[in-house]
Amino acid sequence: MSLAIKMTFAGIGVIFCVFAACSNKVVVDHQGEKVMPAKPIEQVLSEHTDDLMSIPGVIGTAQGLRENKPCILVLVIKKTTELNQKIPDVLEGYPVVVEETGEIRALPEEQ
Repeated sequence: MSLAIKMTFAGIGVIFCVFAACSNKVVVDHQGEKVMPAKPIEQVLSEHTDDLMSIPGVIGTAQGLRENKPCILVLVIKKTTELNQKIPDVLEGYPVVVEETGEIRALPEEQ
């Protein structure tokens, strides 16, 4: 094999490794398989927030990090088995993390 062909393969390998290392959006689903999300997390969150907020007990959604990887946070008043069954573990490749926050109320305005 000529030096030029070897250098081409080496270059392709380096590019592949850099791409794989820079991609922090690979997550593992509940079955242990790697899934590459097709959409940015902001878009996935925007598309699913209304459905998540319609679940009684859910009071908010946000982006977060889980093990230094992006995740979708679902904020709930109180974690219950019933609520956990209604909230998916993964949304379009991003893990969903349920956080119990208690009730959130606005502070009274100072006058």
